Amino acid sequence: MADELRPAYLIAGSDRPKVDRAVARLRTRFEADAVELLDAPETSGDDAVAACNVLGLFGAGMRLVVVEGVESWKAADVKAVAAYLKSPAPGTTLALVAAELKKDAPIAKAVAAAGDVLLWDVTARALPRWVADQFKLHDAKAEPEPCRLLVELVGDDLYELAGEVEKLATWAGGAEVTEADVEALVPPRAGSPPWNLTDAWGTRDVGGVLREAEKMLDRTGDPVSRTIPRLVGSLTRHVQRARAAHRLEEQGLSPQEAASRLGLKPFPAQKLFGQVRNFSGVELDDALVRLAELDHALKGGSRLTNELELERALVDITQPSDQAKERGAAAG
Repeated sequence: MADELRPAYLIAGSDRPKVDRAVARLRTRFEADAVELLDAPETSGDDAVAACNVLGLFGAGMRLVVVEGVESWKAADVKAVAAYLKSPAPGTTLALVAAELKKDAPIAKAVAAAGDVLLWDVTARALPRWVADQFKLHDAKAEPEPCRLLVELVGDDLYELAGEVEKLATWAGGAEVTEADVEALVPPRAGSPPWNLTDAWGTRDVGGVLREAEKMLDRTGDPVSRTIPRLVGSLTRHVQRARAAHRLEEQGLSPQEAASRLGLKPFPAQKLFGQVRNFSGVELDDALVRLAELDHALKGGSRLTNELELERALVDITQPSDQAKERGAAAG
């Protein structure tokens, strides 16, 4: 924020830890008894304007009025604030705090005319990078993989992620935070990392596949009826990509050359190529057919429980098939 205070600030976004820090920094510019905290669901735009127009206890001193949750305000509330900001009270700063808002939201336009609009959002794809930035704030370092693992274990709650980053950074004491550190110190409360399942499948580890699938089902708060189809969809996409990688390798492409065609970065592509070398093309085709049969069974095509259908299919697509081996040898 600029050294000279503006009449109004809109501080908003899904990056709530950053929003909180910005509000805290703003509050340090004022004496504690010169700050008034209001809650938008219980405070109208007219009420906020009235609070801004009240003189400080000791006269026309510097004052700050903070209104949380203004995303709940209606058009009349925004209109009242917009009218006030045409002639704001001298020495008073109005800070409006919100969750996610669009840049062209009416309240953003109203504040932009007289003050500053600060919007900080974090997309799901950007969460690992956000975690890396949080480590930097604590003078710690972590490579992308530990950051990605932390997101997989904790989920997308930024407050929880920030808390775990602080814990890990303190524990590391200036050393680099590794994947082993994250696994040892962070209790999982999101779904099991999906690559654990696909890694077990790629090494044809039947027991590992079953264990990882069980973890993914246990760690989600959603009903099994919703979790299993998501798991199957994720695994199917991975096997489809594996089949594509197998064909590209047959054409003589290296993992680095095939990466862009697979929609992967070089390292994940190299890892995928390592997995598909454990399967024949016939086995990968059979795996996709088996997953399609599983999808049909989950949609009412079987009298067996979804859990049992999933377990049977995971075993079928992971363990080597003698019949597939024979067909693969004949095709070769």
